[in-house]
Amino acid sequence: MSSFAWLSYSESERRKALDVISLFRERDTRDELGIGVIRDAFADLLFPGTSTIQTRARYFLFVPWVYQRLEKKRVRSAEIAERARREELALIEHLAESDDPDGTIGIEARQTLKRLPSNVYWQGLERWGLRVYPGSQDQYHRSLDGFYARLGRALHDDDGEVVDDHARRNWHGGLPPSPDGFPDRASFRLTRAEAEYLRDRLFATASRTLLTFLVGEAKPCDPVQFPWTHPQQDAFGPTIREQLFHARCFSEVLHGAALLYNLMLARLRKAKDLISDYEEGVEGWVKDVREAHARLGKWDRDRFWDIVLPAAPGAVQIPTRRFVDEWLALAIDGDLQGIDSNRKAAHLIKARERTLKRGQARLENPRALELWGGAAGALQLDYRWRTLQTIVADIQHGLGA
Repeated sequence: MSSFAWLSYSESERRKALDVISLFRERDTRDELGIGVIRDAFADLLFPGTSTIQTRARYFLFVPWVYQRLEKKRVRSAEIAERARREELALIEHLAESDDPDGTIGIEARQTLKRLPSNVYWQGLERWGLRVYPGSQDQYHRSLDGFYARLGRALHDDDGEVVDDHARRNWHGGLPPSPDGFPDRASFRLTRAEAEYLRDRLFATASRTLLTFLVGEAKPCDPVQFPWTHPQQDAFGPTIREQLFHARCFSEVLHGAALLYNLMLARLRKAKDLISDYEEGVEGWVKDVREAHARLGKWDRDRFWDIVLPAAPGAVQIPTRRFVDEWLALAIDGDLQGIDSNRKAAHLIKARERTLKRGQARLENPRALELWGGAAGALQLDYRWRTLQTIVADIQHGLGA
């Protein structure tokens, strides 16, 4: 029987692993060539506190409101996880009945939902400064009995509020109150005060990021495919523009490796329609790279690594860097004519998959090849942009309320 075991106590690593598991449902977004650590490094620089499986901005408030209600009732550590689960499942029903249910986590699974919104947003709540408690969700649950005991020993004012810091808060002190009767009539529509609060939290915790610029300074606009095609990109500021330049070059050039990998699989399967699709995709990629030759020729790849490595300390292993460097050299410095039948390119892809998957490599294991669904990590990297546009739009709409 297959199983997962956590080999690290890092909540950040645990959250990333859960996100990867969730993405297995989206075959086009899988990290088949092991470049996810670089993708995530740029995504965290540009859009801190977010993940690909977040959906709407108001969940950043829903989760603290659920827990604050339970803390107020002094729900014990032994019961908090189950009580919070019931609250979050009830929230699904209210959101599903609202006038804008899109993005409701668990709207299909309902009572069988495995990963709750609180877990999806837990790291983001800390990064945005809404969650003050520093540990994992499980650690928070276990800490509550002691937290209540400290509250009982703290000094309070006439309104019952703690007037000293003897009892530590679990949530930011300026958090807007939940609406009367919450979660009844819950919706994703942020009030102006709530949107201003989220904006101000971002200015306080992530001031020089693209996310904060989009929330606090950018004008609302129609959705675009990539952050580097945003109509206000010239106003992003030099640091953001530099990060985005390197992220764009990496996304565009590595997309060819993903397309070639899928083409190689299609040829092994002798899937004529897929072969045609991926040959066309590789041909289009070659055309795009050639058209971007002037820009890619100015790409300082040493500077690229200077940005990536500190953003993902210890995460980019030597084999990953070697694979990326070799593919970049092949795609930018070499001749792309006939890349779909280039033996060096095919060997590079095949060796990379073998390093990552060993005996389960699809290019070498017929049984693994049978399980290929026709698209594996074939989409171009957008660094969570599809998710981000919705979250930013939610906050912008609230600011205009």
